Amino acid sequence: MLATIPAFALTALILAMVPGQGVAMVLRQSLVGGRSAAFYSVMGNSVGLIIWGTLSAVGLSAVFAQSPFAFNLLKWAGVIFLSALALQTLWQLRKEFGKFDVTSGAKRDFFPAFRLGLITNLTNVKAAVFAVAFIPQFVPKGFSLGWGILLLASVQASVSTSWYSTLIMAVDKSSLFLARPVVRRTLTAISAIGIIALALGLAFTSPR
Repeated sequence: MLATIPAFALTALILAMVPGQGVAMVLRQSLVGGRSAAFYSVMGNSVGLIIWGTLSAVGLSAVFAQSPFAFNLLKWAGVIFLSALALQTLWQLRKEFGKFDVTSGAKRDFFPAFRLGLITNLTNVKAAVFAVAFIPQFVPKGFSLGWGILLLASVQASVSTSWYSTLIMAVDKSSLFLARPVVRRTLTAISAIGIIALALGLAFTSPR
């Protein structure tokens, strides 16, 4: 299991770096609410990852062990969801700021900011698909699937927190750059490409 963690951590980092709901939320909180508000929201996002991991461990450890058909059904549902999300993201390119319009208000106090991060993650299809379809593939055969998913979900939460924390610190030094419409439209395009890559990767996974 220990040999699997570095490869999984790299995959989790790539997932976190793909611009999407989480990145948009962190940018908005950082630019409008400030550093503390952004960190509070990142904490909520990380708790959301643990919740997804727990749900995956409880529900899938039994299902996947008994039914490859159930895995394939979930996998292709995930591919369809991600493909639709990518198309929706591309559609946002018609707007000046793409999908990264941060003019809306930010949540500055601890609980509202934490709740924003938590809800953003729990309503994020990308996070859900990764938890229920990708994470189980990294658990080695012979290792408990349930405990393996929980362990890797914790690794993902740590990697995600580290990346978003780095992003928050970078925003302090580059807020004027990120305020440019062309930059945010570029992030939107990168987001769509990244989601398409995740969909393709999921399509080629096989039952554990």
